[in-house]
Order: sequence, then structure tokens, then C-alpha cells
Amino acid sequence: MQARKMRESRIVNTDQVLLNDLNNYNSLFGGVLMKKLDSCATLSARRHSRAKECVTASTDSIDFLCSIFQTDSVCIESFVSYTGTSSMEIFCKVIAEDMMSGERRIAATAFLTFVALGDHGKPVPVPGIIPETDEEKTLFETGKDREIDRKHHRQKSKELAKFITLEKPWDEHEEGAQYDHIN
Repeated sequence: MQARKMRESRIVNTDQVLLNDLNNYNSLFGGVLMKKLDSCATLSARRHSRAKECVTASTDSIDFLCSIFQTDSVCIESFVSYTGTSSMEIFCKVIAEDMMSGERRIAATAFLTFVALGDHGKPVPVPGIIPETDEEKTLFETGKDREIDRKHHRQKSKELAKFITLEKPWDEHEEGAQYDHIN
């Protein structure tokens, strides 16, 4: 399988910030941005792998660096920054642009990991990547460290899951129930 240039997986999505996208601080809801990030990252993963389906394996990090307001446009750029056998790390950068002044700023960065799936929902191999720009080279060169961190974090999550209860937090018929609930 021949490696592909990182830019071949690049997705650029620019949108306006609507009134119903705002939180009570009049800035973009973090959850709205997270949905946009996942959508762009999915397209980058699919474009790179050309697999039938790509699923989000993890949202590794999202760093909100500055607020995005209704007067801004929000531009998300995503591309594959590192690959494993069937997994792809997707880097996303969020650029806010004040539509009145033209000032642009990095509003957020994120790393998400996707797995390419074949016909029967099983992981399939993905091509390697070829970095070209300084930005791409830096992301690629630091990718192995992030992969190690992801694997360590995933193992810790699995260990923690062994201690997480599946029981309901309250039973309204149980004497001395200590949790409030809404009917």
C-alpha cells in the first residue's frame, strides 16, 4: 500500500457562528465545536483510508485556546498527522476570524484517532503518510509519542472501568435512597 501525502487528506470547513450556537457567555458552545471537529476529522480519515467506514476510536485532546464569538467565522482544518496499522491520528486546527476586522487567531487544536473498517466491520490497513510542510513534519515527528500516550491512557481507562459500577445510582423503592431525581 503506497503512502499518501498528508495534504491529500486535508479537509477545510468554514462556517458562521449562529445565535443558537452560543452559550450564556455569548461564545460558541464547546460541544458545537466538538461536533464540527469530529465531522471534519471523519472526512479526513475516510479520504486518507478510502475505507468503507471510519469510526472515532478516541478524542485524544481538544485544547480551547480562545473564545469564538458570533461576529467570527470558524474555520476547521483537519488532516491525517500519523498512522498505525489500521488507525489514523487526525490533527485539527480551529481558526476564528473576526468578520469585521479580518483578525485571525488559533481558537483551538485537537487530536482525534480513527480506525478504518472494512466490509465486515473489522479493522483494515491504512496507507502511511508523507509530510511535506514544516507543520506536517513537526506533527509527524511527534506522532509516535502521542501514540504511546494514547495506548497508556487507554490501558488506564480499561483498568478504571473494572471498578466502575453498573448499578443504578438510586432506586426509588429502596429505603433511605439518597439521590434526588426528576420525575
